Amino acid sequence: MKRAITSLALTAAVAFATAGVASGQALTPIKISYQPSLYWAMPFHVATEKGWWKEVGLAPEFSTFPAGVPQIAASAAKSWDVGGTGSVPAVLGHVRFGIKTIGITNDESDANGLVGSAKAAADFAKNPAEALRGKTITLTQNSTADFAVQSCLKKYGLKKSDVVMKNLGQAEIISAMSSNNSDLSGMWAPNTYTVEEKAGAKMLCSGKDAGAIVPGALIARGDYAKDNPQNVAKFLAVYLRAWSWMNANRPEAIKMMKDFYAKGGVTLSDAAMNKEFQTRPTFNLAAQLSMMARQGNSPSRVDGWFDELSAFIKETGAVPAAPKTSDFVTDEFMKLVNADPKLREFANNTK
Repeated sequence: MKRAITSLALTAAVAFATAGVASGQALTPIKISYQPSLYWAMPFHVATEKGWWKEVGLAPEFSTFPAGVPQIAASAAKSWDVGGTGSVPAVLGHVRFGIKTIGITNDESDANGLVGSAKAAADFAKNPAEALRGKTITLTQNSTADFAVQSCLKKYGLKKSDVVMKNLGQAEIISAMSSNNSDLSGMWAPNTYTVEEKAGAKMLCSGKDAGAIVPGALIARGDYAKDNPQNVAKFLAVYLRAWSWMNANRPEAIKMMKDFYAKGGVTLSDAAMNKEFQTRPTFNLAAQLSMMARQGNSPSRVDGWFDELSAFIKETGAVPAAPKTSDFVTDEFMKLVNADPKLREFANNTK
């Protein structure tokens, strides 16, 4: 009798946990792209460790990229279906490959910006504009760091033409800063923490300091999203659940973060990892729906953020015209999560 009761309880638990996936049903492959050792990519690691993909019937296949531009380019070969990236690459991805932005990973305005050596920081403290004018800034072009740096230049009354910008990958920038071959760089976390802790560098001006909102983007290939809306909704539900759990269980999440970063070759102090949580807001399902909601002809808050990013990309010459945000930012798939009671409960689960 006891065995029968245990069996029934287990069956009920599995039926609930799978969010509607029939027992024994084959898992659906889904190809997920991201950039390793980044705060907003942590949910992919957590969900995998916790086995949550299987609970919604998905079998993830991961691919990683050093930055957004090569990640976006890989979509042309359909090497990934969904993923996360920076907001600047997300806009470029729409223009070039029809990629949709389906949610926000986090607000990383405080995590992207202009970093300077100790010498540069001393000069900057005296006169920011003069400390930057005519100087070389190493950064990754068409990235969120690029957007933050140029926002900082505007804050101090400077234009892009007032400085020299040198395009480098983030790993190259870390090396240049560490060997005193670069005094000013555009970077994103956790690379900023690395040069702060190992090279004595300092964040001189973040996107937040310059009044620029720098969102991270959850993305999907347009054709994949059109043909597989439920898979996209399940992907979002898993991602949101990971944040729900991480924010409710920070000590354990920090331990998992340390392991996740280490796998990408990044070692951070506990203080730096806690700073990630403290300075980078994330959004649950209700918040995502609220900030993506359009009322009649009125744009959403997310529309406003991406309008600024689109204008920036046009200014850089990367695109001939700023794309219409409503053509690529959509809350359709967040609404699918919310409309499904089991997926909605799954996304909000903190356990």
